Amino acid sequence: MALGLILTFVALAIAGGVAVSYVVGSAAVLAFIATGFGNYLAIMPQRIFSQIDVFTFLSMPLFILAGELMTRGGVTRALIDLAMLLVGRLKGGLGYVNISASVFLAGVSGSAVADAAATTKTLVPAMVDRGYRTDFAAALTAASCVIGPIIPPSIVMIFYGALMNVSVAAMFAGGIVPGLLMALFLFAYNFWAAKREDHPGGAGVELPPVGPTVARALPALLVPVVIVGGIVFGVVTPTEAAALAVAITVILVVIYRMMDRQGVRQALRHLMSEGSGAVESAVMLTGSIFMILFAAAIFGYLIGIMQVPQAIAGMVTTLNLGATGYFLLASLVMFAAGMVMDVTMALVLMVPVLIPAAIAAGADPVHVGVVSCLNLTLGLISPPFGGILMVVSAASRVSYLRLSATILPFLGVQVALLVLLILVPELTLALPRLVGLIN
Repeated sequence: MALGLILTFVALAIAGGVAVSYVVGSAAVLAFIATGFGNYLAIMPQRIFSQIDVFTFLSMPLFILAGELMTRGGVTRALIDLAMLLVGRLKGGLGYVNISASVFLAGVSGSAVADAAATTKTLVPAMVDRGYRTDFAAALTAASCVIGPIIPPSIVMIFYGALMNVSVAAMFAGGIVPGLLMALFLFAYNFWAAKREDHPGGAGVELPPVGPTVARALPALLVPVVIVGGIVFGVVTPTEAAALAVAITVILVVIYRMMDRQGVRQALRHLMSEGSGAVESAVMLTGSIFMILFAAAIFGYLIGIMQVPQAIAGMVTTLNLGATGYFLLASLVMFAAGMVMDVTMALVLMVPVLIPAAIAAGADPVHVGVVSCLNLTLGLISPPFGGILMVVSAASRVSYLRLSATILPFLGVQVALLVLLILVPELTLALPRLVGLIN
């Protein structure tokens, strides 16, 4: 009876447009009372603040700010031009450019939604002008943006590492190969689609000038090298790397503006105007993330008191599922949750419940973490409530239903990669082992 009332409250609150963080927090408080643990609410403030008092969390707003500055300062355009220069003349070349640009942007932003907003406005109109179907161009853009949170720096991985006490450096290293494999899988699908639909390409395609394009893009490509290399080899912490990313980005934006306008004063003036908007966006996004963390801390405390993870671990042992079998089952549950929930919310609600049992059964924490982040990120392009789908649909003016149908083959390719990564852990763990981050 109590569970039914709580679920009814949640459904009505969401239908009424109440923010998800408020819904989850309120539902968790009601659940404390309904399960007879209401007296534990007295120490809830201490639990909430201890949950978010993690130094690594400080890197999130800094990486968000760096990504915002790069998008507003012309770095995104430089990376897209580089991708065009490298693969633009292949058949279906703009499809390869789309995917390659997401790989480059992944190394500087770490946010799938930010990449989607930037690339949709630039690449979808260009692809449509060259003869691509609008829905195909939009779907490819949405699918390739999932690469962003997998190749480091990744905001989702920082969040997961702090939440589950897993090395962020090891997860960053573990995400490189899966991210590149996703690009290869999408390349293969684009190759097949280009043959089937006779997409344009060839020697006649106009390319950006080589010298200026390389000159603008190479400094931007140094950002992920410095950040990831510094973290993986232990030179800097993730938070220090995030601060370094912001500093390098500011320098890059000033240099790019000077290239365009030939004046330090004018370049700094434009940086100040763009920077204020970037800071505002970063603050708002960070605030929303921490609101979700507040709500999740309440829920996480309840499931800890009720010993839900231990009960699931006991079920795994009783059913003799093994680490891989259970992780496949848990991944299916997380994928379903990601289809209807925000990534951050799904992560904080699903991971503490499902993942400890997988690790107890023998799964590697880094492997489980990277694959779980990819799994939940796929929810951004999964109907019915994919966040990237909504952004791309609005920016490209393709109807949400049409885009949801067109994205399904791309999603199928990415789910196939997800299953492969679960079944072959070494694809994720080889690089962290090589650099000595795990045994």
